[in-house]
Amino acid sequence: MNQAGKLIVIEGLDGSGKATQAGLLAAALSSRGCPVRQISFPDYRSDSSALVRMYLSGAFGSAPDDVNAYAASSFYAVDRYASYKQDWGTFYHGGGTVIADRYTTSNGVHQCSKLDKTEWDGFLRWLSDYEYGLLGIPAPDAVIYLRLPLAVSQQLLDARYQRDGGARDIHERDLAYLSRSAAAAEYCCARLGWHAIDCVQNGTLRPPEEIHAALLALLETLHLVR
Repeated sequence: MNQAGKLIVIEGLDGSGKATQAGLLAAALSSRGCPVRQISFPDYRSDSSALVRMYLSGAFGSAPDDVNAYAASSFYAVDRYASYKQDWGTFYHGGGTVIADRYTTSNGVHQCSKLDKTEWDGFLRWLSDYEYGLLGIPAPDAVIYLRLPLAVSQQLLDARYQRDGGARDIHERDLAYLSRSAAAAEYCCARLGWHAIDCVQNGTLRPPEEIHAALLALLETLHLVR
């Protein structure tokens, strides 16, 4: 293995455009001659996501709180570890730039919401030690948080399911849980030094291209892209 590359994580609530922004960023960096890989979690194509799929389908209980924050985090962490070992780890350690749609950060957002706020700092320390320390997957060089009001997130999620079909998982159909997750996301952003980009401006959803331009400019300021 050679010099480690860069890991840029795009985080946000459902409907915030994480996959879209990851794709736009990957295309922009590729056009500049940067070796880049785009990854997404959970990795539903892999057997490593089996426990995540069981959890989200309600196999362990019909509500998110039926599986405690530490157990649920482990499901997602193992999926990331397998992806790192089998897919993108060698590329990253060879100096490539990896763009992740969700990462360990999503455990912070979605599992903090199961805990009392007084426990959040302890959980976040455990999460970092577990995934980056004990499991040994890379820590991000930057986390970009696509800030989206929960009401808008729900509207976009409704539109997605009306267009594509399918049913909401146990996270998506629990509005109280989603409200707590939105609060946890804001806390993580402030506490962990994430970089926020507002997806709504003056009450209007910003076009993806405008958000992409802001994201790219931010990463240039951070000297993470050229």
